[in-house]
Amino acid sequence: MLYLNYLSAIGAPMRRTAIPVLLIVTAALVLGVPALAQEAPAPPPTGKPSQSAPAEAGGPQGDIGPMAVPKKGEAPPEPKPQPPRKIEGMPDYSIRVDTALVQVPVLVATKEGQFVPGLKEGNFRVFEDGVPQRITKFEVGKAPITAVLLVEFANRSYRFMYDALNASYSFAETLKPEDWVAVVAFDMKPFIVADFTQDKRQVFGALNTLRIPGFSETNIFDALYDTLDRVEGLEGRKYIILVASGCDTFSRMTYDKILKKVKDTPNVTLFTISTGEALRMWAEAAGMGSGPGIFPCTSQMDFLQADNQMNTFAKMTGGRWFKPRFEAEMKDIFRDVGQNIRNQYVLAYRPTNPKLDGSYRKLKVEVVAPDGGPLHVKNEKGKDLKFNIIARDGYTAKHQVE
Repeated sequence: MLYLNYLSAIGAPMRRTAIPVLLIVTAALVLGVPALAQEAPAPPPTGKPSQSAPAEAGGPQGDIGPMAVPKKGEAPPEPKPQPPRKIEGMPDYSIRVDTALVQVPVLVATKEGQFVPGLKEGNFRVFEDGVPQRITKFEVGKAPITAVLLVEFANRSYRFMYDALNASYSFAETLKPEDWVAVVAFDMKPFIVADFTQDKRQVFGALNTLRIPGFSETNIFDALYDTLDRVEGLEGRKYIILVASGCDTFSRMTYDKILKKVKDTPNVTLFTISTGEALRMWAEAAGMGSGPGIFPCTSQMDFLQADNQMNTFAKMTGGRWFKPRFEAEMKDIFRDVGQNIRNQYVLAYRPTNPKLDGSYRKLKVEVVAPDGGPLHVKNEKGKDLKFNIIARDGYTAKHQVE
């Protein structure tokens, strides 16, 4: 067909001259087709949908979250950008912008834990090392959560273990279909019970497997360090719900090292729930004290130190610490936790000190009225309510925290 079309196009006078050339060209095309067909990449099958990229899959990314790897040759590499053409008479220069965008989630809640809605950007003041910062981005957090439920599961006191599991079930009941949650239990060392999932039934199934603890050690520092290390590479804001006695047996990590890890891990908020308070109160009232093999801690002073550690973990990251005394308090606590996580004001600014020198920058957030005076929050009856401002204490300026 190619030969005939060509003859009709060039006319009769040139037919004799063109015939040998056409035969050569036609033979080359016929012989070259197989080689070209072998070099061309095969199209992807259309019967089975291709997996979406990790950024489109939703939820956490990293070595413990969902991962979508595209097929080889599925998309050609993007062409290299051409350098801009030099304009005659213009000097050579370049501009580099290397300033971190610091995000500060802020919870404004009443003394009873009720979220204070309706605040605007003008109601907030942010200070870094005492220097006021200009807020460049403001939003109310309503996005799905990415959280790790970190549960102490050790063979010490049944009451402590019962409280830990009861609290874990109460948290799982608050999950929404779009949330991503992983379950990690620890005794001597942490172990993943359920990887990140959006299936609430899988979370409950993982908790159901925690029935017979293997060791009596409670190495909370090691477990928290390992969990922070795992979630550090995940995108977006992350939460760790730590349910434990707060007592540490013999972790390799010291308290100073775990505090530094908490400071250095960006975009992570801890909510801590201390277990066994009812049993501790009963033992203290009965004059029994504590003893090895009965309680995770060996003395009342150890429990006070454990409470202080749990409180510090939460306070440093802008979270809250809870110490339930009764089983009935669990639902109220996790209702507050869910409200705190899902109803946060997120402030962002570019620091006046742009150096990423590894220094720790102290943060302070204030809430004021539109005129700059004190903000008054009233209930439905017009009565003034006291409120708390909960935000992380600071961040380490060693890399981009955007």
